[in-house]
Amino acid sequence: MRSGLGFGIVAAAAMLCGVVEPMSAQSAAASRRGTQGEAATAPEEQSVPIPPETTSVTKHDWTGGGQTIHYTATAGNILIRDEKDKVNGSIFYTAYTQDGVESKNRPVTFFYNGGPGAATIWLHMGSFGPVRVITQSPEATSPAPFETVANQYSLIDRSDLVFIDAPLCGFSRAVGKGTAKDFAGTDQDIHAFEQFISRYITVNQRWNSPKFLFGESYGTTRSAGLVSALQNDGIEFNGVTLLSTILNYGVRSAGYDTEVIGYVPSYAAIAWQHNKVKHTGSIADWVEQARKFAGGPYLAALREGDALPPAEFDAIATKLAGFTGLSVGYIKEARLRIAPTRFRKELLRDDDKILGRYDARFEAYDVDAAGENPGFDPSDTGISGAYVAAFHDYIQRELKYMSTEPYYLSGPGVSAAWDFKHRPSGAQGGGGGRGEQPVPDVAMDLADAMRKNPKLRVFSANGYFDLATPFFNTEYDLHHMLLPPAIASNIQFGYYPAGHMVYLNVDALKTMKGDMERFYGEATRR
Repeated sequence: MRSGLGFGIVAAAAMLCGVVEPMSAQSAAASRRGTQGEAATAPEEQSVPIPPETTSVTKHDWTGGGQTIHYTATAGNILIRDEKDKVNGSIFYTAYTQDGVESKNRPVTFFYNGGPGAATIWLHMGSFGPVRVITQSPEATSPAPFETVANQYSLIDRSDLVFIDAPLCGFSRAVGKGTAKDFAGTDQDIHAFEQFISRYITVNQRWNSPKFLFGESYGTTRSAGLVSALQNDGIEFNGVTLLSTILNYGVRSAGYDTEVIGYVPSYAAIAWQHNKVKHTGSIADWVEQARKFAGGPYLAALREGDALPPAEFDAIATKLAGFTGLSVGYIKEARLRIAPTRFRKELLRDDDKILGRYDARFEAYDVDAAGENPGFDPSDTGISGAYVAAFHDYIQRELKYMSTEPYYLSGPGVSAAWDFKHRPSGAQGGGGGRGEQPVPDVAMDLADAMRKNPKLRVFSANGYFDLATPFFNTEYDLHHMLLPPAIASNIQFGYYPAGHMVYLNVDALKTMKGDMERFYGEATRR
């Protein structure tokens, strides 16, 4: 659908991590001509007109922490090139840069969401930009009019901010002879962002600025591969923030038991939040008990498989029920293995409610209480309308950016067509080689970047109530990068009473802002 001002929005079935419903891409009509004895000619390649690089520039002020920042907002596009040096993409971005500050004294941070194939309105309008949209999280936000306010927790006082829409998402497009295949893949996507950042720091004379990456969800996968690739090109970074992390997609196919173990501490936190378990002390204390159980007795029991003695089976089921809030009988019927979709349906079944996947603080009524899986994700539907409308209104009215193109929340068909194969950008050693991975384990790329740049700092931000990227798996990945202690100490963790989008809880956003201030201070200290 299109608005009266020439804007359009294409809704997607998934917001940040899930798979979007594929849509057929346009292709050039081609005919095969030939006669007996002649080879058929190849179909002509479709060529999309290459747009100029244009910007909409506006001036603004931000006040917070007892200071006022005068800044410039720039909404526009940058052209990127393929390996043959041909323009194949136009990447949309919105940058916020402080006025009157020498670039070497001013960090620049590149932000992006995940998907893969998702636009970046969520981070742009909710996290550390100069403005943010008001939601009623964890309740479903009421319909329009929506409110956008100055974001007192913005990072504009610490860094210039550049929010990037991934290729084929938002207003970013394949152009020239570019096609979806050039961008819809782990390494293709890394290459596109590598091209964008290199050109951005060249055009804007930011080569000598402290540099940071900030990715959310699949954006963390991108960040780990991207920081290594950029570093191999001579572009070093000061820090990388990983919000709601997934680094190793292999864990999802590594076996029947590997994945379920990673969810147990998250289940415990969610049951604590909804008062479905008996507990004392803080949520951090409770989660630590769940970590020890999941990585100890629970892991040992699952390793036994069908050989687990009945008495031990019963004991583990009882203990697991005590952490998750589910009944002992249900856990036994599930053979001690609880899938996240089942947990979202089961925990509040007696109340006729389901939980959110991205943020299990959200709850909603399902069509019935008898099913096995939730009918929808209330943490998606509860905020999407507010973000979409607020973004369109803001970018038109405040940033004066107009387009006749539709704005894709998720690139049409991108997620379904994604090529997950990955070739690590750095030598891994230890017999790992540089062979192609069927699915990415970019923790190895991040480790390689940290070894080569031992001053690189990493901040891992985690929501306790996130069932898309559970924090226990993140901890495992970041603790198994084979780093020496002096470098491993550069990795810091933050935990918040929130979900995948930590910033939906404004109190958590405030806490995270404080953590980020310390992180930036340490990462830019000489």
